[in-house]
Amino acid sequence: MTGSVEQGTSQTHGNTHLLHFLVRLPRPMEAVWPAFATPEGLAAWFTPADVLEPRLGGAVTLRGTGSGQITAWDVDRVAEYTVGEGGRIRFHLERDGAEACVLRFTREFRGEGESEAEWRARFERLIDIEGPSP
Repeated sequence: MTGSVEQGTSQTHGNTHLLHFLVRLPRPMEAVWPAFATPEGLAAWFTPADVLEPRLGGAVTLRGTGSGQITAWDVDRVAEYTVGEGGRIRFHLERDGAEACVLRFTREFRGEGESEAEWRARFERLIDIEGPSP
């Protein structure tokens, strides 16, 4: 199985924007989880995490995105970071058979500065990093 980034959706409510993506990853959830839950994993495809306390209520600072706290944490399944002013980044993993998983991604932010194309490129990097082993 190869990974894929399905069509993202974008919604705007006043000054708040919501991006949603469904990303299919050719690895089990346990193998993908570190990409969302560790500084090394986040830096490999998204952005460096200068601070990351891996627990509900823990502090988080994502370079270029902001500082805040972890507002949802279910090991191997859900990591949600509320950062900056009104920003939220949610990674929700689900099994897709024995050897793959699906990421349901939500990004909520105010103002401008992020796009579907930027996130699609990030997810393509994630797929390449987490691709099948030789």
